[in-house]
This record gives sequence, structure tokens and C-alpha cells, in this order.
Amino acid sequence: MKIRPAQPEDSEAIVVLLDQLGYPGTGKFLCERIKTLAAYPGEVLVVGEESGCVIAVMSMSILPQLATPGPFAQINYLCVLQEFRSSGLGRQLEEYAVTAAEARGCGWIVLHSHSRRTDAHRFYIRQGYEESPKYFVKKL
Repeated sequence: MKIRPAQPEDSEAIVVLLDQLGYPGTGKFLCERIKTLAAYPGEVLVVGEESGCVIAVMSMSILPQLATPGPFAQINYLCVLQEFRSSGLGRQLEEYAVTAAEARGCGWIVLHSHSRRTDAHRFYIRQGYEESPKYFVKKL
């Protein structure tokens, strides 16, 4: 799989990926969101492609911290098309995220994975992540 920066023209393929991840309706704004994130220095937004087709996406933010010497990275979205899952492509994207985070001086990577995503939980545990049991959200 070739990993490269996401481009606005990838939006249709990313819409499909986000829909599979449980985020329907992103087609209305995704092209503009890709442009915004691509210009943001604290964002890593990449796609994975095979034979010229986008089959995976990963979005990660680099977040400066007050109480630690360096920032941390947060994987916001990591998705491989359903028919390509369990083939090592998610591992490739996660390893890309680790390399990008280390290059930016991050001391750790965090992510949120909904309790219903048990396959994703097993994947992240295999990749060396540990569960952190408290996560609070306030919708605005």
C-alpha cells in the first residue's frame, strides 16, 4: 500500500471510508475539510492506496502540552475499507502514525475507540496500546 497526503480529490473515497466507520453524511463538507486540515501544521492526514484507488485513511493531530516536554499525537480516524481489513494495511497506517509522531517529538499517541468497535480494540492492543478507562465527552 502506498501512503500519501490526502488531497481534496480523494474526498469521495474518504466519504465511503468514514461511512464504514460510522460517520455518514460527510460528503457535504469533506472536500473543504481536507483543504483545511492539509493547511494545518498540527495535522497529519494521509490515505493509503492500492492500484490508484484509495482504500484507507488516517487522520492524526499533534497537540502541544503544558505539563510535558513534548506534544502528544492523537489518532482521530483510522479506517481501512471493509474488504481489505485484516490484511496488514491498518498496521501499516498505524506504523506510519508512530513514525510521524516521533518525528514531531511526541512522547505518546492516544486515540478514542467506541466500545462497540471490539475488532478495533483487538487491533490497537496488538499494536501495543493500553486501555485507559476514562474518557469524558461534552457535546456542544
